[in-house]
Amino acid sequence: MISGVGWHERDLCMTAIREFAPAKVNLTLEVEGRRADGFHELASLVTFASVGDVVMLDPEAASGIRVTGPFADRLEGTNILNRAISLLRERAPVLTLGAVHIEKRLPVAAGLGGGSADAGAFLRAVRRANGEASVGVDWLGIAQALGADVPACLAARPLWMTGIGEALTELSGGLPPLAALLVNPMVDVPADKTGRVYRVLAAEPLPAGHRVCTAPRISDRTDLLAFMQARGNQLARAAEAVVPEIGAVLKALRRQPAIEHAAVSGGGPTCFGVFPNRAAVDAARLELTAEHPTWWVEAVQLG
Repeated sequence: MISGVGWHERDLCMTAIREFAPAKVNLTLEVEGRRADGFHELASLVTFASVGDVVMLDPEAASGIRVTGPFADRLEGTNILNRAISLLRERAPVLTLGAVHIEKRLPVAAGLGGGSADAGAFLRAVRRANGEASVGVDWLGIAQALGADVPACLAARPLWMTGIGEALTELSGGLPPLAALLVNPMVDVPADKTGRVYRVLAAEPLPAGHRVCTAPRISDRTDLLAFMQARGNQLARAAEAVVPEIGAVLKALRRQPAIEHAAVSGGGPTCFGVFPNRAAVDAARLELTAEHPTWWVEAVQLG
């Protein structure tokens, strides 16, 4: 993996394919229990934000990965796209791959599925680049092999997610859009953050005869807010125990006069706040940015 700064889309050839990799936000997250294999059964209402990374694929260039952008230098270890390339070569060797450029605009290990979003965008770009040759490729199976969040990020639209993340249900009528703030305290998080969060949670074993939660029927924005407030995020307390700064973010969001709902996304530390309109979001963003200049604060639309 090569990282750096100063990359622009004009550096790529005219055949390059651009895919947006939107941030994944868990509007709700319930932990049903711990399976015999150690994984946790989840039920989560997932949507995607108007902010994210950008993945560019140049199918005419030699294979390789380049990462630029404000958060490029925070990536550690093997990029998930290295694994995606290896898996594609193994399972679909007829496909043309090429050079990949990631503009890393999302914080790393933020609870926004950034790596999974990049992987989903990369798979979509490869599928587009290969046209008819991509027909018959088990894209969902490849996504599942890359990680629990990758199937949802491959779809990149509002979904009801169950199992360990691999079981996805379309939402009848989709979800109404929400004006929101994404806020990350930009503190160092443990390398095994997710594992620590689940250990703190100490979920009970999955009960015998467990039934999968059915997808909710969301009729309008009021219905969506009520569902989010009722279900919440069962990882929130455990996430705050691992990254205490989450509490400060939630407190700051809940102080905003127009706030309608504030919660943690996934295992944190990014939190989101829902507001009635973009003007209220912008006012809250200005206040939080002034009070906490080191935080990452983004005005977005969810859905």
